[in-house]
Amino acid sequence: MNFEQLFTGFQSIRVAILGDVMLDTYWWGSVDRISPEAPVPVVALKNKELRVGGAANVALNTASLGAKTTMISIVGADTDGEQLLQLLKDKHIDTSYIRSVSNRVTTNKTRIMSRNQQMMRLDAEITIDIDEATENMLIEQVKHCLEEQQPQVLIFEDYNKGVITERIIQTVTALCKERNVIIAVDPKKKNFLSYKDVTIFKPNLKEVKEGLNLSVDHIDLSSLQQIHQRLQEHLHHQISLITLSEKGVFYQDETSHKIIPTHIRNIADVSGAGDTVIAVTSLCYAATRDMHLAAEMANIAGGLVCEQVGTAAIDRDKLLQECEILLGE
Repeated sequence: MNFEQLFTGFQSIRVAILGDVMLDTYWWGSVDRISPEAPVPVVALKNKELRVGGAANVALNTASLGAKTTMISIVGADTDGEQLLQLLKDKHIDTSYIRSVSNRVTTNKTRIMSRNQQMMRLDAEITIDIDEATENMLIEQVKHCLEEQQPQVLIFEDYNKGVITERIIQTVTALCKERNVIIAVDPKKKNFLSYKDVTIFKPNLKEVKEGLNLSVDHIDLSSLQQIHQRLQEHLHHQISLITLSEKGVFYQDETSHKIIPTHIRNIADVSGAGDTVIAVTSLCYAATRDMHLAAEMANIAGGLVCEQVGTAAIDRDKLLQECEILLGE
């Protein structure tokens, strides 16, 4: 495999991401004493950092790899929404299909950090499903995007914040299938069994156990194949990609299946790793139709971002170098 050529080819791929966008706020400070008012640490705040999170972090990853990236979502008509849109624009991500609505707030996860450790997290969010009028507006944005941008792949990035409903899933899946668009899914529990007839279904092991109500004590190739079969009975999808934390990833398509073990890393933070995995998998599969290669590259990418604190996009050059070292022949 010529990885330099493959990575250059990512620039010709158009990808659309549909899902729950978030603003990740980091307050960095130091802790030197306990409060006299209550038995809690006093954090002396030093600086504030804003990052994109949730589905927006998937968009950041695909854009970092060079793909022409479009984000489709809903934000609140608030300052957090404006800041999130600007962060996306700064990374050359198309935000023209994101709509602001007055009856919701932009999800903002504020993390208080000291010495690279999270002291507390404050979540501002509305998690009830969007109403019918907002559903209609979002479906229209998807239609416009598919007609105007003609993406090769659409990623459902579901964080259970209410943007993706069962009706959205069914309607958008049908629209994509009409146009032969690859459909990749990063699911959460609420809509887990609603993603029928998609191309790639990428849960983690915990989500699979919850979604299928399974109690699996020993995870090996045989048990994972059975899980894939159970998933297909419900979803009729083409490919399963199940992330296994420190054990790596498992994939199964029509012709092959394998557990790909992790590479040794200095893990600092696992947040955002799933976003990177679905982004790399989708791009690589769109470029090559080779699921084994896509799983191998996604496994490497997921490990690389875990070496950084907080949500972070994959470094294109670093991933290219690692692929050449670990996968080159």
